[in-house]
Amino acid sequence: MTKKILVTGATDGIGLETAKKLVAQGHQVLFHGRNQAKLATAETMLANLRQEAGADAVIESFVADLSVMSDVVQLANDIAQKHSAIDVVINNAGIFTTPQRETADGLDVRFAVNTIAPYLLTKHLMPLLGAESRVVNLSSAAQSPVDVSALAGNGQLSDGAAYAQSKLALTMWSRVMGLALKETGPMIVSVNPASMLGSKMVKDAYGVAGGDLTIGADILCRAALSDDFSGAFGLYFDNDIGQFSQPHPDALNEAKAQQVVDTIDAVLASI
Repeated sequence: MTKKILVTGATDGIGLETAKKLVAQGHQVLFHGRNQAKLATAETMLANLRQEAGADAVIESFVADLSVMSDVVQLANDIAQKHSAIDVVINNAGIFTTPQRETADGLDVRFAVNTIAPYLLTKHLMPLLGAESRVVNLSSAAQSPVDVSALAGNGQLSDGAAYAQSKLALTMWSRVMGLALKETGPMIVSVNPASMLGSKMVKDAYGVAGGDLTIGADILCRAALSDDFSGAFGLYFDNDIGQFSQPHPDALNEAKAQQVVDTIDAVLASI
């Protein structure tokens, strides 16, 4: 059955590989990028793939800077203007290092893109998501205790610390929201696609080629479409071991997880 699937950060890396797989399977793919030129290149690539595969996939591109919360809201509005329903949202876009660490909203860019933007986008797209819809959030094996002050834009962290904290914060809100929606849907799950895959982010951060990106794309497609993820509300899937697993202990601490959600809500209320 053909699905309508949004993939953020789909101009390169795991996001692009995921979009390619979904197009080849004939799904309707809404894909997002920050750079208009890279978005156009990806669109051409996906269109060629669709033609080669003889697939009936519909592809549609959206541009937005997910470090800017007004852009996130505009992205959701742009999608809602064209679509009344979405089957899957794959919050794939992420960042590890950048010369400009502070966003226009006064936030650490890693928290803004990796944690807060997918939360805000998911919230704004909720009217388009039905009981059987899914939200797949790209987590990481790198998870460390969240400094909620840094999450709120106060204080500076190293690239590694900010990335690991932002991914745990994403996993924490995924669990809180996922469990809250267990009876009604949509299903929300966080997924570590596998460590050290060969994305631009890994190459920039660690200076290594990394592993096969299709490993990550395969698990994201599986999370989006397969029956074994249909009841994964609030769970964490660790593709390093190929199964659902326990995230960092802080994600299982209800008080700490709720504090992260409350901090994100306070940040968004202040912007």
